[in-house]
Amino acid sequence: MKKYRVLVVDDEDLARELLIEYLKEDQRIEVIGECSNGLEGVKAVQELHPDLVFLDIQMPKVNGFEMLELLTEPPEIIFSTAFDQYAIRAFEMNAVDYLLKPYPIERLSQAVDKAIERIEKKDTDQLPVEKLVSDHDDQVVHVERIVVKSGSKIHIIPASDIRYIESQDDYVMIYWKNEHTMKQKTMKYFETHLDPQQFIRIHRSYLVNVSQISEIQQYEKESWILRLNGGEKLKVSKSGYRNLRERLSF
Repeated sequence: MKKYRVLVVDDEDLARELLIEYLKEDQRIEVIGECSNGLEGVKAVQELHPDLVFLDIQMPKVNGFEMLELLTEPPEIIFSTAFDQYAIRAFEMNAVDYLLKPYPIERLSQAVDKAIERIEKKDTDQLPVEKLVSDHDDQVVHVERIVVKSGSKIHIIPASDIRYIESQDDYVMIYWKNEHTMKQKTMKYFETHLDPQQFIRIHRSYLVNVSQISEIQQYEKESWILRLNGGEKLKVSKSGYRNLRERLSF
């Protein structure tokens, strides 16, 4: 009988132990590892290459959705969480399954059956995980941190540390403290998800932390330059100038 390799990622020790105990009852499943947070989960997926991951959403350091963003080729995912606010969206976007704690072993078996069916079909459509992450991005929720993978490093950047963001096609360059890091997200995502009281769009290419603004200079009749505390000069569009006047009341 073929064995399907399973990884469990959950920050609650008892929840992991119970889930693994349940999974061991299924002869089709081989539990290859367990992780207590999303950072460990990213590393484990990259090293162990599981077929299926049971993933909690609300975790410290890196949550379930942030973990998925850091995976280039995510395996099939079954969410196992005590929170239900993403459940409807998960099913709408055809997630493998969504287990709401506490759940009986019979419910777990149903989820495993669905996952194995999907793995065996090897559907060439967009991965359900990618759809779920995309759908999560569409929700207007202000984030307090940004998770970025750069080479072998994972940066967890508090929103307050971001100085400004520059659009680069389907990517953005995030300038924070004395560093800069690229992330595959649109400017629209950050304009929607960063606190509008803290960040302001000054140009189609720039989103700026208001606390970093040093001065605004006019160099032509309807052209302006924004100077930041670090000395950078950024171009301001007409609509960006209106945004600045409204926000800064001048």
